[in-house]
Amino acid sequence: MAPSVAEVLPSTAELKTKAEKLNRAYDAVQHASYKYAHYLPVYDETTTFPPTEPFEFADRGLLADKAKPHILGLNDPNVKVTKLTPRVGTEIAGLQLSELTDEQKNELALLIAERGVVVFRGQNFKDIGVERQKEFGRYFGRLHVHPVGAHVPTALEFHNIYLGPDNLYRAQLSSSRLSTTSFHSDVSFEHQPPGITLLTLLAVPSAGGDTTWTSQAVAYERLSPPIKTLLEGLRAEHSGFPQAESARRDGRFVRREPVRSEHPVVRVHPVTGQKALFVNPGFTKKIIGLKTEESDAILKLLFTHISQSADAQVRVKWDDETVSLWDNRVTAHTAISDYDVYNEEEGLRHGFRITTLGERPVGVGGLETVW
Repeated sequence: MAPSVAEVLPSTAELKTKAEKLNRAYDAVQHASYKYAHYLPVYDETTTFPPTEPFEFADRGLLADKAKPHILGLNDPNVKVTKLTPRVGTEIAGLQLSELTDEQKNELALLIAERGVVVFRGQNFKDIGVERQKEFGRYFGRLHVHPVGAHVPTALEFHNIYLGPDNLYRAQLSSSRLSTTSFHSDVSFEHQPPGITLLTLLAVPSAGGDTTWTSQAVAYERLSPPIKTLLEGLRAEHSGFPQAESARRDGRFVRREPVRSEHPVVRVHPVTGQKALFVNPGFTKKIIGLKTEESDAILKLLFTHISQSADAQVRVKWDDETVSLWDNRVTAHTAISDYDVYNEEEGLRHGFRITTLGERPVGVGGLETVW
């Protein structure tokens, strides 16, 4: 049996040593005054990982009180809970993620499943240290290590989000596409793709740089009954190969060889039982068993539906005390790269993402992922 990710992860001390040698994404002098320089991106080019093996997963939402009295602060006047739109997105102020009890975390997992994304304001999460942040993430599931992305110097599990005037990979904004939006569900090509993702931003542009989430559950609900019936019996291929090939073309290190998975097109959430589309423009390549023209036509319909349904979306504005958590099983999301990345005063968007892996997707009637 191949070793697990946990068994091959370098120690914090080893990563610190590597970080000193491998950090090529920024100039130390330029960032000497940056408060969160210790979170700047580095690229470990030596650690490789075996293929991810199947593992047992139990969603914390199954343990939650369905009324969610503790996370919603029903008896706490200091907690303010706001629905951002009728169907997707909830904002919470007056609670610190770093101080949540297990009971509150269980209720949070359920709330994220129900609302798609939950946004916490006024957070100290960025200041509690990497080990406590890891501990918080692990409560919800096994931590994912991104196969090609930059990371935080002492934590390969923290996928670094960095786009600024000195970013080596800012060329993505010079693409030939009309729009920089790209809806996706995080690394959905994994055999057991992510459940909950947590993102905290440390630096944000003075304007712009928002994130939009779209509800895949609402997207499914709005389809006609004949289309629902068709999709419920289908699987689609999600592939990590284009991402790996792109990374290699850019000279970046691929720490785990890419995989493909055939996931149900309609996924059933293990806690809520809600049905949701599980395709996205970022990683879904074709529908299994259909002719090329049929697959292309259906995916084009679904991708347009996902991307253009503003009435099933929520757009969140960031500040450096905001943390957002979302359920990749029922949402897709995109960054909004509408700010001036070349402006040193206004163009830095920097943070880190902690992603937890979930269960092997199951569709309607028990239809399972295959690979």
